[in-house]
Amino acid sequence: MKKTLLACVLAAASFTAHAQQVAAQPLRFVIGAGLTFGGDRLATTSYTNGTSANIRAGSGLQLAAGAEYRLSPLFSLQGTVGYHIHFTPEASNGDADFSRIPVELIAYYHANEKWRVGGGMRFVRNAKLSGSGFASGLDESFDDTTSGIVEAEYLYSPSLGFKLRGVSEKYDSRRYAIGSAKANHLGMFANFYF
Repeated sequence: MKKTLLACVLAAASFTAHAQQVAAQPLRFVIGAGLTFGGDRLATTSYTNGTSANIRAGSGLQLAAGAEYRLSPLFSLQGTVGYHIHFTPEASNGDADFSRIPVELIAYYHANEKWRVGGGMRFVRNAKLSGSGFASGLDESFDDTTSGIVEAEYLYSPSLGFKLRGVSEKYDSRRYAIGSAKANHLGMFANFYF
């Protein structure tokens, strides 16, 4: 009985200390970077040495910055604005890339101090496929799109987190040269909180 009572007191003290920490600083900023993989092939570029590279609708490097607000010990909201780009290695005779600007809003449930899961929406603007030199005919714009996000994050420390996410996304070509392209992808990210 004494051990159970002691365990309850320690758990309550831990919860109170955690709640006070959240209340003391509910707003913090975030910057992050990650790699994404997936989506339909939008273009293939060939090089003079015989190699080629694909531009995919869901792949690339994503950078993001924003803020997070802790609503309670169990829930938080995060909003970010980013830049997402997939590019081919630059060659002396040209290059190609697919760039877009994602705005994301994610709600998190904190399972404990180290793990949280989240879901939300991703609004993508200014998606465009561009090329120069040998790839100059690749210029294509896409309609803005809205998609869903699910993710899990491991908080290595209060200021560093690692995410695994999935996004269900689709782009429609404005000039219909490409039509529509699925951009579903998986991503791995590192976030820094301050």
